[in-house]
Amino acid sequence: MALPTNVTTGTWTLDNSHSEIAFTVRHAGISKVRGQFKDAEATLGLAENVAESTVHATIKTASFDSGDANRDGHVRGEDFFDVEKFPEISFVSTGIVPKGDSYELQGELTIKGVTRTVALATEFNGVAVDPFGMTRAGLSAETTISRKDFGLTWNAVLEAGGVLVSDKVAVNLELAFIAPAA
Repeated sequence: MALPTNVTTGTWTLDNSHSEIAFTVRHAGISKVRGQFKDAEATLGLAENVAESTVHATIKTASFDSGDANRDGHVRGEDFFDVEKFPEISFVSTGIVPKGDSYELQGELTIKGVTRTVALATEFNGVAVDPFGMTRAGLSAETTISRKDFGLTWNAVLEAGGVLVSDKVAVNLELAFIAPAA
């Protein structure tokens, strides 16, 4: 599949200040906790044939933010991300498959030293030139992962049954990339 006419090939870089790497996880079986990682770097290597394009990303685990300092400290600690030992989450694409008007971005996700294959439903949101002359492209992507698959197994059993933190984590990405310099 060819690139849209207004998109150039080359290495696009993540605009971290206009992107969001977010998650949602069920808490105590009755509510959802949302949050995000605030520090990431990524490149999008666009080829003329979209299927030959690549994505490489790293996320700083210490940038985990759910809006609650106590919870964030626990999640950054050894029970979950162990940010001192595992300072980054990484993603390296292995394929991009056109799916009608969208794509499936396939790749290897590494969390806490464990690598698993994931597929992200990805939508191209278009290209715009900002008031400063920068060309930007927007992408939305989502997937659901099992935190246990990555060794994130801490939990607490609830008095009424069930567990405090669900295994399934919804990952939602709203990404802005900046075009390579002409």
